[in-house]
Amino acid sequence: MLKLLLAAFLAVAAQGSDVLEFTDDDFDSRIGDHEMILVEFFAPWCGHCKRLAPEYEAAATRLKGIVPLAKVDCTANSNVCSKYGVSGYPTLKIFRDGEESGGYDGPRSADGIVSHLKKQAGPASVEVKTSEELDKFTTDRDASVVGFFADGGSSAQAEFLKSASALRESYRFAHTNNEDLLKKHSIEGEGVLLFRPPHLSNKFEDGSVKFSEEKFTNAKIKRFIQDNIFGMCPHMTDDNKDLIRGKDLLVAYYDVDYEKNPKGSNYWRNRVMKVAKGFVDQGKQLTFAVASRNIFAHDISEMGLDASGELPVVGIRTSKGDKYVMQEEFSRDGKALERFLQDYFDGKLKRYLKSEPIPENNDGPVKVVVAENFESIVNDDSKDVLIEFYAPWCGHCKSLEPKYNELGEKLANDPNIIIAKMDATANDVPSPYDVRGFPTIFFSPAGQKNSPKKYEGGREVSDFISYLKREATNPVVVEEDEKKPKKKKKTEL
Repeated sequence: MLKLLLAAFLAVAAQGSDVLEFTDDDFDSRIGDHEMILVEFFAPWCGHCKRLAPEYEAAATRLKGIVPLAKVDCTANSNVCSKYGVSGYPTLKIFRDGEESGGYDGPRSADGIVSHLKKQAGPASVEVKTSEELDKFTTDRDASVVGFFADGGSSAQAEFLKSASALRESYRFAHTNNEDLLKKHSIEGEGVLLFRPPHLSNKFEDGSVKFSEEKFTNAKIKRFIQDNIFGMCPHMTDDNKDLIRGKDLLVAYYDVDYEKNPKGSNYWRNRVMKVAKGFVDQGKQLTFAVASRNIFAHDISEMGLDASGELPVVGIRTSKGDKYVMQEEFSRDGKALERFLQDYFDGKLKRYLKSEPIPENNDGPVKVVVAENFESIVNDDSKDVLIEFYAPWCGHCKSLEPKYNELGEKLANDPNIIIAKMDATANDVPSPYDVRGFPTIFFSPAGQKNSPKKYEGGREVSDFISYLKREATNPVVVEEDEKKPKKKKKTEL
């Protein structure tokens, strides 16, 4: 009886899923049934796959009838996974008409998957023919770009469609040739309007922006979209963060939640925008955004901010990676934010460094570098510096440690070379040093501190010494091992 109940439960559970399941036996025969489909190649033991599973299921339900989602268990179906070069989990690929069209590089949340695939499905730009269709399209939670063209065969529409094709993964596009819609939006002949999301409407900027160039070209339309799509102060999310970052960016972190509390979310955003507009109108160059303190807890921690209260906390991260944090408590009248921004533009702020304390004693053969003493040790223009960036939990770093210490001891008497190390998880790493894994080692030559060289050689002491003899500014002074006394030869009687 128990077995029957379990079997019934599993059957119901299987029927309840909107994610299709493919196997070695049926993948080739079923994949071609779909004009477009997203396939996840996974392993049941994979932690990332387990975290993705509920988001993937939710997305499949929301996309039912639009874009199907499928999955393949690679532990049980190795042939198809091998055929498509799956080497890690989860791997997501988009297939069109039975053929692989490329890897899926979009967000891994349900909202992100739905938004990304809706943009991928069907034409790059949706044709709208009625006022109702246009209203429905432009009231989405994401911004919308709409082309209005009296002549559907015009070069202007052709250029617009090129832009839509190029940017379809990031933004939403529609076009119309309906004369009544052109008149309604005061378009004479041809035009492009960018509609911002209604839930982000405010009194500090228009809800729509018109393309103002005389000539419609793909390049100009794309530039117009990228310059205006987010407005003065967008809501930064996991899905759009990569499109917003990269410039000098101020973010106010608080309990942003446009699903459950849109009024409260806009309350603080409007206060940020009021102050921001004053500086924007002066021609000051800075991008603004608001973001959830929960979703971006890591960013908040990286700035040393305490986001446990109800008030927003504010930080600036420049395109070079420099960070500035607002120490004064956020005030409802915006004056604290205004003072912070004025000090930033006046160059009065000290940049924030995440740093361990400077060691009281740093006389060992390997110098301990933290963010606060990086300048005085690594950027000492008179010294060549070999620096290891490590993580305390890294096994390879632990294996390297005795060899690296031995290297430091062998070069202890060289006045021109410093062997150093830095915990890259506890300290900010300066921008010229691209640290993506551990250990990462760089050589910073004397007189060339803006151009450090990544060390790619072997990890034995002899490898490091050979490298330094080749790269060092001055002859290397190496302390040789004490020579063992030679054994006397026995004399024959």
